[in-house]
Amino acid sequence: MKQIKLERLTARNFKGFRDFALVADGGNVDAFGDNGTGKTTIFDAFMWGLFGKDSTNRTDFEIKELDEAGNVRQHGLDHEVEVVLSLDGRRKVFRRVFAEKWTKKRGSALSEFTGHTTSYFVDGVPVKQGEYTAAVDTVIQEDVFKLLTNPQFFNEQLKWEQRRRILLEVCGDITDEEVIFSNKALEKLPSILSGRSIEDHRKVIAARRADINKELEKIPVRIDEARRSVPNISELDEELLLEDIQTVRGRIAAKEDEMSRIQSGGEISVKEKRLREIETDMIGIKNELQQETLGRLSRKREEVDLLHREVDQIRRHIDDAQHHIETNRRRAQGREEDAKRLREKWSEVSSQQLMDHHHNDNCPTCGQSLPEDQVQAARDKELTDFNVAKARRLEQISTEGKAAAAEVKRLQEEVDRFTVAVEENHQALSAKQEALAAAEEELTALRASMQDPAADSRYQQLKFEAGNLRQEIEELRSSTVAAAGAVREQLAGLRKELESLEAEKAKIGQARAIDQRIIELEKQEKSLAAEFEQLEQELFLTEEFIRTKVSMLETKINSKFHHARFKLFDQQINGGLKEVCVTTFKGVPYDGGLNNAARINVGLDIINTLGQHYGFTAPIFVDNAEAVTKLIDTDAQVIRLVVSEADKQLRVGTQHNKMQEAI
Repeated sequence: MKQIKLERLTARNFKGFRDFALVADGGNVDAFGDNGTGKTTIFDAFMWGLFGKDSTNRTDFEIKELDEAGNVRQHGLDHEVEVVLSLDGRRKVFRRVFAEKWTKKRGSALSEFTGHTTSYFVDGVPVKQGEYTAAVDTVIQEDVFKLLTNPQFFNEQLKWEQRRRILLEVCGDITDEEVIFSNKALEKLPSILSGRSIEDHRKVIAARRADINKELEKIPVRIDEARRSVPNISELDEELLLEDIQTVRGRIAAKEDEMSRIQSGGEISVKEKRLREIETDMIGIKNELQQETLGRLSRKREEVDLLHREVDQIRRHIDDAQHHIETNRRRAQGREEDAKRLREKWSEVSSQQLMDHHHNDNCPTCGQSLPEDQVQAARDKELTDFNVAKARRLEQISTEGKAAAAEVKRLQEEVDRFTVAVEENHQALSAKQEALAAAEEELTALRASMQDPAADSRYQQLKFEAGNLRQEIEELRSSTVAAAGAVREQLAGLRKELESLEAEKAKIGQARAIDQRIIELEKQEKSLAAEFEQLEQELFLTEEFIRTKVSMLETKINSKFHHARFKLFDQQINGGLKEVCVTTFKGVPYDGGLNNAARINVGLDIINTLGQHYGFTAPIFVDNAEAVTKLIDTDAQVIRLVVSEADKQLRVGTQHNKMQEAI
């Protein structure tokens, strides 16, 4: 097992310690002092030097010494703690320095406080904060160190979930298979679970039990409602009822046949047939009279429509031709102006002559007079170049003028052609308009000549005969109204009687359906009760499993400790179990009246077991040690902090009997 021991603890300007040194040399230490003399400060200094926190795990506590008003007694001091540890005989030094930062601004004679700085040293070497933390972690991690250093840390500063997790980590959990194997009563449980966890299956059971209870509460109510809704059929004979229904239906059918004979009367049918024949003949005459005229009218309407379209087309041709005439005239006028301008330009260029101007007859290089033949050659060349350029310019103007004249001629020819087309289209338009007027007159005449069938003698005769027939049919029907009314009343009575008989028959069917529903509900009630009983058995098995596991787990965990005992489950009023983690000693809960001495020894017992699990021992600080007459044995270094009213100044003694007072 790795042993970590405190060799020396030095604190300067730390919570009232001006210059304090605890030389333990790895041995046990007793610190005596009245309240407020600095016993707990030793533990605070030790924890702050390593982790930057006090003994209660706070980071925001006051390090500087304060006066009675709560103000810092002296500024500008370095507040430092140095911890010298022995790691299996190997020395390791950690030092943390907390200092005020004062800055003098430009132009100011005084420095101003601008914050704090913290410096870190490992074995005398300055390091960064992260490196310092890593160096401490290589010795032992902070959370483990606190568990092994403070007897109160496990029970008073960890949440119950954290304590429970640590115990299961240290002692090991118990598998479901181990629990089932240990209790023969649980051998059916795996097949019941079907792969679910105990907790999940308990949830399934609880949900299903709740559903069954709801159904079982509803079923008696449903049965009672069904029984109360059963109609009284004690006086009904189903066989006689069916015979009566059949008899009444036969009488209704006979009366319906009688009604049909009355309503369809023979003479009425003959007259109605003749009336339909007359109406058909009248329609035939009307079609005959109008059919030929309708055909001619349709053809003439098509002719008028065609002439309208042709007139519109000719008008569009005239408009297009007139548009072309106007456009070509404007373009021809423009090109005539171009031709005139070009003729004037040609005359202007043709009259141009080479200007006679004086030439320098001297050599531009030496300044001597040039020979006469060279001077004449230069003049001849200049005249030739002028004439060539003039001829080219005249030729170009002549070409452009001819093109403009040709364009004027072509455009004028186009104007003449479109003018002829306009005249021809005007003549065609007049002819089409005359034809259209004649066709429209013929169409109007055809419409006026449409013959009215009422003027035809045959049509008039048939119409008169049809009127007489309608009157005769109405008179015949009036004579049958009384007979039909009597039969109708008899039919109504028979149908009412049939409805009454059918209602009685329906009561029998309804009673049978309700009886069948009651039987089904009673079967469902028995089935649900049986299922509920099965769920009760499964629930008992899961509770037996939990009780067995609780017993095994608590026995296994408690076997690791000499004094401390742990309650990991709490029995609920409803019979269930709730996960907890309560430390007890001789049945008394840690937070339920356990005295300080027992608390400290229970804490030491826990530290001993945790130390064996983690493979470490670390210095143990026992605060309020005066409450314990005898600490339980431990392999770790123990630093007792003892309240002593007689010691008004902190007095420290080591196992080597060296006493020192705090400064």
